[in-house]
Amino acid sequence: MDSLETGQMLSLPAELGSNNLVLMDPAASAARVNTGPHPEVATGGAAPHPTQKQTPRASTPECKVLLSQADALASRGRLREALEVYRQLSERRQLAVEQLEQLVRCLAKNVSLGEGLAPASPDGGGVAGCAMAAEEPGTAAATEMWDGFECRKCHGFLSDPVSLSCGHTFCKLCLERGRAADRRCALCGVKLSAWMVATGRARGTRWAGPQSPPPLRVNVVLSGLLGKLFPGPARASQLRHEGNRLYRERQVEAALIKYNEAVRLAPNDHLLYSNRSQIYFTLESHEDALHDAEIACKLRPTGFKPHFRKAQALATLGKVEEALKEFLYCVSLDGKNKKARFEAQRENPALPHCFSQEEAAARPAQVKVNGPQDQEEGEEEKRDAASAEGDSTKTGKCQKKKRKHCQIEPQSLDMPNKASKQGPPTDEGAKPALSIPFASFDASDLECSVCMRLFYEPVTTPCGHTFCLKCLERCLDHNTKCPLCKDGLLQCLASRKYSKTVIMEELIAKFLPEELNERRRLYEEEMEELSNLNKNVPIFVCTMAYPTVPCPLHIFEPCYRLMIRRCIETGTRQFGMCLGDPVKGFAEYGCILEIRNVQFFADGRSVVDSIGKRRFKVLHQGQRDGYNTADIEYIEDQKVQGEDYAELMTLHNCVYEQASLWFHSLKSSLKNRILHHFGPMPEKDTDPQINPNGPAWCWWILAVLPLESRAQLPFLAMRSLKDRLNGIRRVLAFISRTQN
Repeated sequence: MDSLETGQMLSLPAELGSNNLVLMDPAASAARVNTGPHPEVATGGAAPHPTQKQTPRASTPECKVLLSQADALASRGRLREALEVYRQLSERRQLAVEQLEQLVRCLAKNVSLGEGLAPASPDGGGVAGCAMAAEEPGTAAATEMWDGFECRKCHGFLSDPVSLSCGHTFCKLCLERGRAADRRCALCGVKLSAWMVATGRARGTRWAGPQSPPPLRVNVVLSGLLGKLFPGPARASQLRHEGNRLYRERQVEAALIKYNEAVRLAPNDHLLYSNRSQIYFTLESHEDALHDAEIACKLRPTGFKPHFRKAQALATLGKVEEALKEFLYCVSLDGKNKKARFEAQRENPALPHCFSQEEAAARPAQVKVNGPQDQEEGEEEKRDAASAEGDSTKTGKCQKKKRKHCQIEPQSLDMPNKASKQGPPTDEGAKPALSIPFASFDASDLECSVCMRLFYEPVTTPCGHTFCLKCLERCLDHNTKCPLCKDGLLQCLASRKYSKTVIMEELIAKFLPEELNERRRLYEEEMEELSNLNKNVPIFVCTMAYPTVPCPLHIFEPCYRLMIRRCIETGTRQFGMCLGDPVKGFAEYGCILEIRNVQFFADGRSVVDSIGKRRFKVLHQGQRDGYNTADIEYIEDQKVQGEDYAELMTLHNCVYEQASLWFHSLKSSLKNRILHHFGPMPEKDTDPQINPNGPAWCWWILAVLPLESRAQLPFLAMRSLKDRLNGIRRVLAFISRTQN
């Protein structure tokens, strides 16, 4: 981590983690919180790394008693005595991480309950005034902001929100800063690179130019809504990002001015106080740093960085015991954070080393506590340790002088460019900017620009525009471009992985529940109407289809794309197939097809694998959204009994043998094509009337017979199996005479 090597300014980090001001490097911060000379200064040796561990031995009765004593002391608030007993257990290698639960719980309780905001500073105390105003009973409810407006990466107010293909939304700058190293969504883990492909880059190609990834597009609807409802916090979030950029560029005083203005606009944003505390700390204004860190801790009690920055300020001001308590509280918030553990160990070298059970099992060999660093430690720990050893030898004496200076002359730095703090709000009942009423919030702010209704299942495209899912799919049936900006959405169509924009759905559900219920009711009515298989049944006007016979279809027309998708969405997965008619539009009789599988292609086309189910008669023809519909009634074969049934059985067996002989007499090439397309000839049914539509082999033979569609249609309309069998027998006899 880069740093400025100057005598007056402390080191600045080169980058900001998660779009926040980063925590200071462990080595640099350790030099600032020393209470005395380090071993490497006195002896020239290497400093022991705080994360080095030793394998705990089997617990003895004496150690169990000591552990109980330590837990009892910790529960009574006698932390110094408890730490001494824990240290003794550590020296005996009888302490594991799991055994410090009581200590951590007591520390967390003491920190959360024993803290209060520092009194207002003599120069105005504007920051404290704003925070205290938020704590008044009259405005306690007003300070609550819906957490949906919080970026899940920086935990601040959304600024220039960008919605990813997975449906989650983050600040634009947060995504840009994380794209080089972290190409996954911070919430669901979806690869960000997959979203980048959706902006138009072809797979397998490399980005050219200095800015390799394509520009991120802001969610237009959400950005406009946030700007309308929360102009102050929205502007404060922009100032925060500007201040972070200035801080990275080592323009610390300019960054402070930006943050002062941001705090004035959003006085209840914990992130502003936490980051400004880091700026004050860098400028060596440690009292101000402590003051802002305390406010940030009050606004976000479980935030790691606010407590860590408070601990840094306390340690630099010489308040060792309070700093240690804060560092240990940081460890309780994030036990895996090496920086907090490093600082806690630096602040109190007597703090015991401890292990988790997994670490103990992974290290069977004994390791000396103050020995060399374990070579199996992670690369980050190695870098931290190396940095700590290098810096401590150079800055040990200098930091002792700084600490003494801070204790004698606190808050004595004079920064002429530092902006003055704003005074507290004079109106006691004034509400913070984040809690403005939603009187100006209107359902028209969340309307789809295609259907002009409230968003239902909103989806945001890579170009930043939001539509209802069904509206977007319908638009892509006709054109692969965004309906508003005409940006290409071909990759979205190819993947067909539309994830609903989470924040938009939650926003509508929370603030427009009645409008959403009405919108959902309309949608469900439409789906119920579309799922009716008697009225307004979708009709595909194409070819002949028969019950039990497969019917593969190639779908490419926009109207039929919509029809197939609706059949799948409603769950019926069924539609009608009819022959075209030059006069009526389509034939009077048809067959219901059931979708078994659909294969989509990148250009929107699809291949539908369907099979015939039932026959029907058209009662009334109609149209919906470009495709044909019909009111229908289903038809079945009339059953016979007695002598008629015996005659039917004889005819059935005779015609089946005739059809089987004809099929097996075909050339092998033709026979193979038939088998590949329609499958093998079905077996003869023991009871020809068991199926309402008749034997399956009858429909199979009709499908493979070389007849024109108009000649096949009468067979579909027949309700007498005897008539159908006689018709098939005549056709087979005619074909046999023709072939001979």
